[in-house]
Amino acid sequence: MTGPVLCAIDINDAAHDNVVILAAKKLADLEGAPLDVVTVVPDFGKSMVGSFFESDHHNKLVASTKQTLNDLVIATIGKEANENVRHVVATGTAYEEIIKLAEQTKSSLIVIGAHKPDFKDYLLGPNAARVVRHSNCSVYVVR
Repeated sequence: MTGPVLCAIDINDAAHDNVVILAAKKLADLEGAPLDVVTVVPDFGKSMVGSFFESDHHNKLVASTKQTLNDLVIATIGKEANENVRHVVATGTAYEEIIKLAEQTKSSLIVIGAHKPDFKDYLLGPNAARVVRHSNCSVYVVR
C-alpha cells in the first residue's frame, strides 16, 4: 500500500464501529500505512428543513461529531495510537463523501462496516455497497 487506510464509520453505531476501527488499524499497521477515520454528517443547510435550524447548527454538529469521533477512536485503539490518526468529519451524502475523501487522500484501501440490510436498502442500496461499486481503490467490508 502506498496511501493511507481510510476507515469510514457511522458514529451512531458505536458497538459495530469498534470492530471496523480495529480492522482498519490492523490493516494499516500491517502495511505501515497511516490511518484516517471519517464519519459523515448530513447537510441540513441545503435541504428544505435547513430553515428550521439555527444558523450555527451545522458548526455545532461538526464540532460535537469530531469530539465523539475522537473519543470513540481513543476508546477503541488507545490514546497513544489515536495521536497518529487523522479524524475527518465530512458533510453530505455518506458514500459520496467517503469516495471523494479516498480520492483526495490517495487512499489505498477503504475499510467500511456493513449492517444487516432492511427493505429500503434493497431499493436504494446501502452506503457500503455504493462505496464498493464506485470506489477507485480496494474496499474491505467488515460484517
